[in-house]
Amino acid sequence: MTSLVGCYDFAIKYRGRVFTLEMLNRLHEILEELLQKWDCKLIEFNGEDDHVHLLFQYHPDIALSNLVNNLKSVTSRKLRQEFSGYLSSFYWKDVFWNGSYFVASCGGITISTLRRYIENQNQPDCSDNP
Repeated sequence: MTSLVGCYDFAIKYRGRVFTLEMLNRLHEILEELLQKWDCKLIEFNGEDDHVHLLFQYHPDIALSNLVNNLKSVTSRKLRQEFSGYLSSFYWKDVFWNGSYFVASCGGITISTLRRYIENQNQPDCSDNP
């Protein structure tokens, strides 16, 4: 059976300017590991200071809502643990991601077009690090 391509966007709670380049790099590593556990493949990842985008391949049998819930809960827990000092000034509860998300199977658009869109996000630069 062939794999499908999904495009996934999600934002942090309160849409504050939270992400640093270091956090985005760590999030990229975490997502790559998680997607491999789900037998998926990360094609492209990028983020801005308040949201992220990823493009991934997945098997059609995967329930995207289950995958998304797992991605959000694991990344939230790990980022809050690893960057607790920095994030404590933004969050006082055990939250990180906004409750909503956007995920779509891609058809009628090329992977290269989606990849360019994700690559062209305005990533925070190193001077934004605390």
